Formats: sequence, structure tokens, C-alpha cells
Amino acid sequence: MNSKKLREQRAKLVADARVLSDAVKDGETMTPENSVKFDEIMTEADRLKTEIDRSERLSDAESDLKARVDRRAGRDSLSADEAKDKLEIEAKAFKYYLCNGMHAMPDELRAVAVPRFQAAQGTGSDAAGGYTVPEGFYGQIISAELAFGGMLDPGVCDVFTTSTGNPLPIPTDNDTSNEGAILGENTQASEQDVTFGAVTLNGHTYSSKIIRVANQLLQDSAFNLDAFLAEKLGMRVARIMHRHFTTGDGASKPTGVVNASTAAFTSASASAISPDEIIDLAHDVDPAYRNGARYMMNDTTLLALKKQKDGEGRYLWSSGLAFKEPDTINGYPYTINQHMADIATGSKSMLFGNFKKYMIRNVAGIMVMRLVERYADYNQTGFVMFQRADGNLVDAGTNPIKHILQA
Repeated sequence: MNSKKLREQRAKLVADARVLSDAVKDGETMTPENSVKFDEIMTEADRLKTEIDRSERLSDAESDLKARVDRRAGRDSLSADEAKDKLEIEAKAFKYYLCNGMHAMPDELRAVAVPRFQAAQGTGSDAAGGYTVPEGFYGQIISAELAFGGMLDPGVCDVFTTSTGNPLPIPTDNDTSNEGAILGENTQASEQDVTFGAVTLNGHTYSSKIIRVANQLLQDSAFNLDAFLAEKLGMRVARIMHRHFTTGDGASKPTGVVNASTAAFTSASASAISPDEIIDLAHDVDPAYRNGARYMMNDTTLLALKKQKDGEGRYLWSSGLAFKEPDTINGYPYTINQHMADIATGSKSMLFGNFKKYMIRNVAGIMVMRLVERYADYNQTGFVMFQRADGNLVDAGTNPIKHILQA
């Protein structure tokens, strides 16, 4: 079923749930029967949201494949068919390396694999040699990372790649307090310098930890090793990176967006966020950052907000109807981040702002190592992935992202 029909079904469910909610009079609570029915309806709505996301990710994957083919065609002056063939043979060479190593690789694949192998390891040894992954496998890893959490989504944060891992200063300036002036006739213009600062992004090395695979499985052609490793390695690295991009303290790791954000205010309650506070949070961020802004919270917090209304009796939460149209809170899209804290005493439970000001730097050249001799006595081969990255909020003092601090 296509995304449009799924969205229409979901919109109908949301409307049914709101009929039950609207039937509750002020000062009363929903009856147990209606409460169960409401939860069942919203559970089905959430299931449809998962189906919608899956359908639209497939569309994105098809677009990504075309983009990779076009990129390779332009870079190497190839036709689209030639570029696609080149990507496929790179993937084939990498899969052969994963299953069998370099030593037995056919010559036509070796010509593709050796430059990547030497670039990663600088050696011809195959016992624990590194291999910089081809675009197709890299794409699978990125897909696994995106499925894990919102901070790694380039549609949310500013995610970019550099060819090296040298310290990268991101310049900042805050000229918001300076204004021009009326100039009298025959009067020299005055000067006002701009003060620059910088946020430096480094390249912290992340490891997936080692995954051991039985050699019998590697010899089984039915075992899709590259897809298995892309999911497992990608998700492992994504979990720790996403946690650090959310709550990292900046000590030999990224500074997470929660710690880098600014407190808007302290909530009235330690165990709830009121509708007025959700609106107040948005307006505490400068209007210059509200264009393209979003909320961020975990799923438990979202559940607490879905039944809330503003002072006009309108629900703050609304489901998206059009293709790729996001669900919104208070008219703004939101991102679910499971590494954020629940609503509890002293927690920073909700963020709002322009997350494009949070920059995530990936260093090109994800490396996969194949460990043969280390686990030979177990008749197993080990695999480990390394990825370098860093992240921080680029804030020149104008506070593009703010949080609610629970009482």
C-alpha cells in the first residue's frame, strides 16, 4: 500500500481517538473502556506510522541509489549504466573480501579491492587488514544509523563529511547588538569590528566492537554477510554516536545537544509539561531560529503531549497527511530521540530550536577489519568497524536551541 493511503488511514484513526478525548468533560477523566479503546487506536496509528516511514525510506533509498550512480558517472565521466556496473563490482569485491579475504580474490576483483585495502591499511597483509568500504555498503550503514535516531538524520542536524580528520574550526560571530547609523553630510563613517569565535570539531574514533562469525556461515552462499554486518556494525556505532551527540559532555567525546543547549525556563511541575510551556519554549527561541525549527523529546514525553490542547481547545499534536509531511506539535515538526531524559525532577526533557546549528562531522573512510588469525582456533572470523566523528552546537551566544528544565 502506498504512503498516501496509509496516511489517510492513520488520519482517520487519529480523528476517532480525538472523538473519545473530546467527550471527556472538564474536571473528568476518560472512562476505563474509552481509555483502553483510545490506547488501542493510537497503537494502531503508531504502527501505521512505522509502515509509512518504511515506505518513504524505500523511496529515499531508490533516490539515493540514483544519486550515487549519477555522482559516480559525473566523477569518472561514465554513462549511467557504466557507473552502476562500477558500483556493483566494487560491492562484489567487498563482499568477496568479507567472506574470503584478499588472498584468494580473482584478479578482476583484486584490481578494484587492492587500492581500497592499501588506503585503509598500508599493507598487503590479510590477517587483520583494513578495507575502506564502498559506497553501497556505506549507504547500508548510514541507513542503519538513520533508523536508530534523529540526531544522525541530515534532515535534522547539519551532517557533513570531510576527507581528513584534522581539527576543523567552525567560525562564529555575534553581531546582533550592533546597528548601523545615520551619517551626516561630509561626516566620516565610524567603525565597528566584528568579533569572531570558533567551535572546533575533531575526529573521535568509534569502534563497533568485534563481531565473530562462524566460518561455516561465511562459506554459505545463502548467508547475506554484507547486509548482516552493515546492520550490526552500523547500529552499534550509531548507538554510541547518537548517545554522545545527545548527552555527551565534551570530555574526549562530542558535546551533546542537550548539554550545549540553553535553559529557557524551569517548568512548574516536576512530572509534567503544560501546553502553555510547550508554546512558551518555542517563543523563548529568537524568531531568527524559528524558521526551520523543531521540537525534540523521547517517545514517552510525546505520549504525554498527544492529548494536550492549547487555550483555544485545539490539539497541540497533529498528524501529517501529505507525502513526507511530518507530524507536528504546536505547528512545528518534532524528532523522537530515545537518548533524551523522561519527564522527571531536574531533567532536560524537551528541546526546541534550529537543529541545523548542531553540526556533525564524519571523517570519510569508514574502515572494516577482517580478523582471521585471532579466532582461527574457534574456526571463526572477526569483523570490526571504525568510524571517526564529532559534533557540537555552533552557538555564537544567540542560543539557537533551548530546553525546558523540569522543576
